[in-house]
Amino acid sequence: MLGTYLIPLAPFLLIGINSVLCLFFFLCLEHEMRIMKLRWKRRHSVQESATHELKGQLAGLSARVLDTEERTGVLVPPVPPKSGLNLNKRSQVIRMSRRGDQAAKIASSLSLPQREVELLLKVYSRVVYSSKEVNS
Repeated sequence: MLGTYLIPLAPFLLIGINSVLCLFFFLCLEHEMRIMKLRWKRRHSVQESATHELKGQLAGLSARVLDTEERTGVLVPPVPPKSGLNLNKRSQVIRMSRRGDQAAKIASSLSLPQREVELLLKVYSRVVYSSKEVNS
C-alpha cells in the first residue's frame, strides 16, 4: 500500500526536494555576493582615500616646483660660448703674428679674446721650435 502511494508521488517529491535545494543554493550565493560587495566597497574606499592623499601630495609638490622655478628664474642652462678659434681664424692669427703684429692687436682685429690668441701663439711657437730641433 505504501508502494502504491509512493511511486506516483515520487516525481513530485523529487521536484520539491530539488526546488528546496535550488532555493538554498540561491540564498547562499546571494549571501556570498553581499559579502563580496562589502569587501569591494571597503577596498574601493581605501583606494579612494589613498588616491585622494596622493593627489594632495602631488599638488603640494607641483606648488613647490613652481615656487622653486619662480625663485631661480628660468631653468634653461646657459648657452655655451662658441669656440672663438676656427681654422680660418687660427691661420689669420699665425699670419698676423708672422707680420709682426702684437697679440692685443690681433685679438682686437679678429674679435677674439686676447688670452686665446696668446695661447695659440705659444702653442704654435713650441710646435715650430720642436720641429726645428727634430730637423736639425
